[in-house]
Amino acid sequence: MIDPDTQAGLFTDTDDEDAIDDAADMPLSLRLSIADTLTLGNATCGFMAVYFTTTGILIPHLQGSQETGMARHSAATAVILMLLAAIFDLCDGLVARKLRSSPMGAELDNLSDLISFGLAPAYFVLVYGMVADDAHQKVSAVAAIVVLLAVVLRLARFSCVTMKDGMFQGMPSPFGALTVVSIVLLELPFIPTLLAIIGTAWLMVSRVEYPKPRGVLAVAMLAWIVGAMGLLAAWAFEAPGGQMLLQMGCALQVVLGAVIPLFATARRVNTFRDNRREARAAQP
Repeated sequence: MIDPDTQAGLFTDTDDEDAIDDAADMPLSLRLSIADTLTLGNATCGFMAVYFTTTGILIPHLQGSQETGMARHSAATAVILMLLAAIFDLCDGLVARKLRSSPMGAELDNLSDLISFGLAPAYFVLVYGMVADDAHQKVSAVAAIVVLLAVVLRLARFSCVTMKDGMFQGMPSPFGALTVVSIVLLELPFIPTLLAIIGTAWLMVSRVEYPKPRGVLAVAMLAWIVGAMGLLAAWAFEAPGGQMLLQMGCALQVVLGAVIPLFATARRVNTFRDNRREARAAQP
């Protein structure tokens, strides 16, 4: 374009150079790294999980729709998106350690985790309380709030408490979110479902130590998430045995959520006993 007053181009090479200089002068805190991009993918998946839970499960139920296929597909899609968010959450940490993370990385990670592993599973529980035949809506709303607040407290504590390398304090929020969703998909009676959900929320704010997914454990976790996606797809498309396979996968997730704290507690007790023996042996 030509400015009629100056007969000069409005966008000149000088302007381009200034733009480049401005980008170079941009504070490091405003630059996104590759790890940050993965973290934003995590947040996007969490938001879309809420979207599919609303449009495919809640709204048809409120409209009196008897179409169960849409609800099944939407539930599977929502959970798959939460699983995909967990993959993004796993990968952004690995990428940040290998490459670099911006100064915003930790804050972005906590905010994204709150959406994908706090809001999305809590909303899933809330909608379950509205559509399930034997559920109580108000009690389910309380359980959903408990899940959300547990994730909020856990993420806040994670930012403030320094743990020894390789360990988390409390059940990691992605693992907790997947456990909560698995409990709902098991379609147990309402009271056992409610107690299991509250128990999972308590584990997220507990002092039980969980290993960080690194090395072989990270590969195993990634394989488990991919396998869970396959089970959900089989269930959504009503593949032969899909319902049974999904139930088995959800049951295994819940069992892992209950067994890991037992092993962690037993290890702490054994460590405490060993320390006491060493202290007694060192006494004159």
